[in-house]
Amino acid sequence: MTSPFSLQTRASGLLLHPTSLPGGHGVGDLGPAAHRFAEFLAESGQAWWQMLPIGPADAWGSPYGSSSAFAGNPLLISLDRLAEEGLLAREDASPAAAAPVWRADFARAWRIKEPLIRRAFRAFEARPRSGERGSLEAFLEENAGWLGDFTLFTVLKQRFGASSWADWPPELRSRDHAAIQRAREAHGEEIRFLSFLQYLFFRQWAQLREHCRRKGVGLIGDVPIYVSHESTDVWANPGVFRLDAAGRPEAVAGVPPDYFNSNGQLWGNPLYRWEALRERGYDWWVERLRAAFRFFDATRLDHFIGFTRYWEVPAGAPTAKEGHWREGPGADLFEKLKDALGSLDLIAEDLGAVTEQVFALRDRFGLPGMRVLHFAFDGGEDNMHLPRHHPPRCVVYTGTHDNDTTASWFGKRPPHEREFALRCLEHDGSEIHWAMIRLAFSSPAGIAVAPVQDVLGLGSEARMNHPGTLHGNWAWRLREGELTADLARRLRELTRATGRLGGGAAG
Repeated sequence: MTSPFSLQTRASGLLLHPTSLPGGHGVGDLGPAAHRFAEFLAESGQAWWQMLPIGPADAWGSPYGSSSAFAGNPLLISLDRLAEEGLLAREDASPAAAAPVWRADFARAWRIKEPLIRRAFRAFEARPRSGERGSLEAFLEENAGWLGDFTLFTVLKQRFGASSWADWPPELRSRDHAAIQRAREAHGEEIRFLSFLQYLFFRQWAQLREHCRRKGVGLIGDVPIYVSHESTDVWANPGVFRLDAAGRPEAVAGVPPDYFNSNGQLWGNPLYRWEALRERGYDWWVERLRAAFRFFDATRLDHFIGFTRYWEVPAGAPTAKEGHWREGPGADLFEKLKDALGSLDLIAEDLGAVTEQVFALRDRFGLPGMRVLHFAFDGGEDNMHLPRHHPPRCVVYTGTHDNDTTASWFGKRPPHEREFALRCLEHDGSEIHWAMIRLAFSSPAGIAVAPVQDVLGLGSEARMNHPGTLHGNWAWRLREGELTADLARRLRELTRATGRLGGGAAG
């Protein structure tokens, strides 16, 4: 699908993960609320809807710890859409009494949804072998390159519980051909159900994306540089990752100690065998981004600095202090990506321990970088996050999913930072969230994005993520009716006043 949206056009958008949408089944999904949010974006003059990664989340609900870089999160499947298609009775899709409404509870939401989707699966399988049944078979064939491994991996993870795949029986851990075939045959029915989940996700996503396109709204995704060790990607592609003979990481990812953390950050993701990938023409990365562009018109490339150099920590090290810098693939990777994919509609997350090499790589391929207003006021006049230093080719945010909300952030700043911010804003501090959105939208940056929490002026209770913690993240949800017509009008007028209106799809 060729995208009519361009990161080169001055425009704006909002950041909201689909799990944060309202709805009656414990978590936001791709159903009516998602379509209504697209309509709110259009009414408020926004050209972009930015999301977090949309793959299956980990046990803590983090979309950055997914079991697949190619699959969709089945929690996002809409029961309402299944009822509209006759796969469920209307009463099956009615709001669940036990479902949390204002905070996502991923485990409970799946307990609500799974038996109903299995019921829909049985109804689907009972239909004649034509029409939709044929479209499922076509989907299976089109996605065979990753889907078979993903569904088998998921079944085996269910079978062996919480244990790492590196602890599975050797013949499954090493993907012995005969053992893999036996497992596929033994779990054929469950594998078909898991395939059906992905079919539903892809179909509902396509419906949402087409609705967004008709409204002039483009979708921005998020591709983490690293993947989880407990993922299909690592198990099915061991030659791509730095693993030992037992399938465990030889070294893991992290970031070095800095002013904020004397031990650095130990992320624990397996590192890539960049030399092996280079010999293969970076095929795994090509397919990964090709998959991302099936879902999105543009995507944020997380931890962009890791493509120039990355922090390697020996496996088993207690902290990231024991790590050292290694050279990344640099321009060689992006040349291959450009050759294979054409235009690179990527946003480079160029934050952190940035070097001139990072900027040079970003600029060589014409990628917009990122600027975050929450980082603009704790340095000097030369702080690159101050709007006066924003180049047109960048994306400015009030804050990201890792930041506190603007209302809460401002209240926690030391007095000298608040005073500096108010001077830059030429503002008295009332409705600080709108003042910061106005500052972002007034920036020279080509694209401006605000989290929905900032549009609503919410406090820290609405924060999406606290980096470095496992519990209590990713759970904030919109309340039904919070995005009012008055908010849409106010946002549209600001968008018009700052020259960002009309930045949606061409034609």
